[in-house]
Amino acid sequence: MKEATGEMNMTVVTIIAIGAIIAFFWFMWPQIQEVITNQWGEIGQTCVDNDGDGNCD
Repeated sequence: MKEATGEMNMTVVTIIAIGAIIAFFWFMWPQIQEVITNQWGEIGQTCVDNDGDGNCD
């Protein structure tokens, strides 16, 4: 019986930990997505002048 109680406690701890991780990403995902979108947009707007004529290549 003692062994079964330990297994149940570990299951409860695991479920709570998974719930905490899901809750963290649930609340943080809009901010994470905004940062990714902004950085992706900055990468797309960079200008490379390979031949030195002042125009983006």
